[in-house]
This record gives sequence, structure tokens and C-alpha cells, in this order.
Amino acid sequence: MTTLRPRGPYSQEELRKLYPSGLELQLVQVLLRHGERSPVSARFQNAGLPAFWPYCRVARQMVSATMENAGEKWTPMQWRRRLETFGADDGPVIASGPRGEVDDVCNLGELTDEGRMTTWNLGRRLRHLYVDQLQFMPPMIHDSDMIYLRATPIPRALESLQQTFWGMYPSNSRAASFPPPTVLLRAPADETLFPNDSNCRRFAQLSRAFAQRTADRWNTTTEMEYLNKLISKWMPESSKRVAVDSHPRLSGIMDTINSTLAHGPETRLPKEFYDDKGRKIIERIGVEEWFSGYQESQEYRSLGIGGLMGDVVERMVGSVEKNGNDGLNEIGGKNGSTGAGRGGEKAIKLGLSGCHDTTLAAVLASLGAFQGEPWPPYTSHIALELFKKSDSQPAQVPAKRRAEAITTDAPKAEASWFEKMFGGSAVVAKNGNSNIPLGIARKKTEELKESDKAKLDGYFVRIRYNDRVMSVPGCKPAGKHLDGDESFCTLEAFKSIVDKYTPSHWKQACLSNMEGPAFPTKPEPAGY
Repeated sequence: MTTLRPRGPYSQEELRKLYPSGLELQLVQVLLRHGERSPVSARFQNAGLPAFWPYCRVARQMVSATMENAGEKWTPMQWRRRLETFGADDGPVIASGPRGEVDDVCNLGELTDEGRMTTWNLGRRLRHLYVDQLQFMPPMIHDSDMIYLRATPIPRALESLQQTFWGMYPSNSRAASFPPPTVLLRAPADETLFPNDSNCRRFAQLSRAFAQRTADRWNTTTEMEYLNKLISKWMPESSKRVAVDSHPRLSGIMDTINSTLAHGPETRLPKEFYDDKGRKIIERIGVEEWFSGYQESQEYRSLGIGGLMGDVVERMVGSVEKNGNDGLNEIGGKNGSTGAGRGGEKAIKLGLSGCHDTTLAAVLASLGAFQGEPWPPYTSHIALELFKKSDSQPAQVPAKRRAEAITTDAPKAEASWFEKMFGGSAVVAKNGNSNIPLGIARKKTEELKESDKAKLDGYFVRIRYNDRVMSVPGCKPAGKHLDGDESFCTLEAFKSIVDKYTPSHWKQACLSNMEGPAFPTKPEPAGY
């Protein structure tokens, strides 16, 4: 519920089962929740909890880029940060920690020293698996052109991404000439790396409806009465009652409990907040409030996490087609040019995305793989792995497809130099650049020609969440997974499931159906 306690490295026997000899790992995309942080709001000061926490030593060594000589020179400016807040008479005072600390003070929602260490250690664990054990990634890198790095606009997500990347490739694993890595960010209005209810009106409407349903279900239960007996005496005078929709909300209470448990004794709540039964009740209700919509509603999945999952699948299919849509086009080459990277890389092998608990739970719930799971702890991660059957292993290709691929598609002319380089996909305008091939990733699976579907044959997708293999229910039928192992979903089946909730025009959909019902009229279970 709070800090992740990671398991130890896989044994050799586990590795043989998880990474069978007949499959070759081709692309790994890791979605990682940020590390431990301070609470996003100052709550329960009446219970003795300090508003500001002294766990951010980075405040003593801030660095900014500054311009000199009319833009001809950039110089790093090192500076020390102190936070200012309101005093008793509304005059300014320096924010301080529980012992009067003023130089290590965290802002609200800031990644703490503990969070930096756990995300750095995540990078070390990823290195041990993908470099030391599997030899999938090189032990030494000269540039980051085979690595796709992305983060949300929230600073703790970017900083956690940086810590993880540096943990995976510390200074002694980077060449002396290693150039600055490219990190992709988006404007808040364009962000789909977390469920963006602030910039998607219809999704905000849906999430409020599901939250209200949870409040209606739980506010008058014996479980809520139990919570009130425990902690209602510390609720604000304006509320004095714990509820799903109280002030603070029950999920906000959970946030403060989790943040305090992840840090030192000087920033703890009264012991009643840590009652085991009470915490389990709070977590169960919080998971229902925030994530049940993904399990029940196609529209909820589409607006909340469909944009991200469409990107994830596009990178998988781009890796198959070798057309740059695996993320290489975004990373670019020298000075941002598209195509091969600065180091001559032709493909992305690893993606790291700094995101949030709401991202991870939404991804898993949208795939029907979050049943009974607790709230994602700090520094949780999902690894979406793409495998290819090795050349010595024949691909699972239905006989009907082999026949139709031969008879339905006209012979092709000699491939151009561009088709040879980028895998034969049609070149169309994408994001205003006519040199980037669109490929088949954004086409619905049922609309693909048999020859296009055949490109996906022999490829499989497997999901690991905090080093546990997760299963997608729609991949269990025969023909939709690797023979003998349902956890390896065929890429075609995985894409078909995600296609159903990948929006064609996310921003347009965010402004559509505003008068429609919030809840589906018939069951729309996730993962099929």
C-alpha cells in the first residue's frame, strides 16, 4: 500500500521459464510510478503532522541553465532553495520542518530522498535483469539512441525517470563522450501518460460519476463507521466525518497515510491512522473509486488510458515493421532529425516512462489484469515485453491466413530505398512530417489485410507487474497465446484488445457524448 518491497532477482530456473529459448526479446517498455514523496496537500496539522517535511536534500544543490553573452554561452547556475509560506499575521515566513529545518524542506508532492533512492534501485534491478542476466541491453552505452525516455509534466515523475535511468546506467556504464539523453515531455493539455481528467471534460464527468457511485455504496456502511470511530476526531471542523467524498476525501487520507509510512518518525500521524483493518478498508474503497471504471466501461478505458495504450502498441508494431514508430522517430538523431539515432541506431530496445499510480492501475485494469490488486505502491513498475519467435522456431501462422495472404494481396513492385530502410510501410504525413511512415499500428486489427496481419505472426506480448507475470483474459483462448503458456499473448490478439479502446481522436472524444449516460447499458468487461 505504500513502499514497494521488491522481490530478489530471478533464479536461473525462473529465468529459463520466463524467457524460454524459443523466444527472443525485442522491445521492453517500462512504465514506472514515481518514488516516495511528500503529501500533495498539507493535511492533519491538527493531529501534529508538520506541513513541510525535511527529506529533500536536493534543495541545497539546485541547478539551472542560464544564458550569457547574447545566447552564445550556457552556464549552469547552482543555487539553494528555501520555501516561503504564510506566517501567523499573513506575513511571509520561511517554511520549516519539525525541528526547524529550513534547507532540506520538501515542497508539497515532491520526490524525497527516499523516493530518489528507491527509483535508483529500480534502475539497478532493471540493469541486473536486462543487462547482467539476459544480455538484452549493452553493459556500456555511448549514447541513449536505443532508449525511449518519457515523463509526465509532474516534476516527481521526471526526477524518478532520471533516477531510474542513472541507476540502470551509472557513470561507469556510460562512455566519456555520452551526450545528453533526449527526454520527451508533453504540454498538460496533451498528456495521456496518466488519466487526464483536468484536460478531458468527458473523462472528468465519468470519473466523478464512478466516484459518486462509490460514495453512495460505502458512506453509510459499517466499514465507514469503523473508520469514523478511529479517526473522525481529527477531521476538520467543517466536516467531522470520514466519507468517500468528505474533506479531505478518503483517498486524500490514504495519500497522507502512505506518505507518512514511507518516511521518518518525525512525520507520523497518531497510531489510529495505521490500524490494519482501517487501512485495508480505505484501500479497498480507494481502488474501487479510482479504478472500477476501467474494468466496466469501454468509454472510461478509452478516455482514461486508451491514448497511452495506443502509443504502447504503436511502438510494439513499429518495432516489428522497423519503420521508426517504435519511438525512434520521436527520439530522433542529431539536432532532433528523424530516422536513425546519433549513434546509428535503427531501433528502440528499451522504453522508460515516468508516471503515476493512476497510470499503472489504469493500464492493468483496462487489460482485465487488476482484479484483487492493492493500490500500486511507490516505485511500482509494469514491464511490457515484446518477443519474437527465434528463427529456429516456426511462427504460429493459421493455414487460412497463409492462403489468403498469397491470394488476396497483389504482387508488389520492387521496393524503394525508403521501403527497404523502413520495412515497406506506406509513407504518409504524420505530425506534419511527410518522411515518417504511418505503418499499420493505428489501424484496427479487423481492418488489416491478411498480409498486414501476417507481419504480426510470431510476435508475443508479456506483462510483468512488480516482477509478477500478469495474464490478460482475452489472450487465454486457443490461438491467442503461445502454445503452452497463456501469459504470452500473441501480438495480434493483444493489439486487437487494445484497439477496442484506443481513441481515434482523443481530444475530440473528450468533448463528445457530454449528455450521454456515465455507466454502460450492458456489461463491457476489460481485457477482451
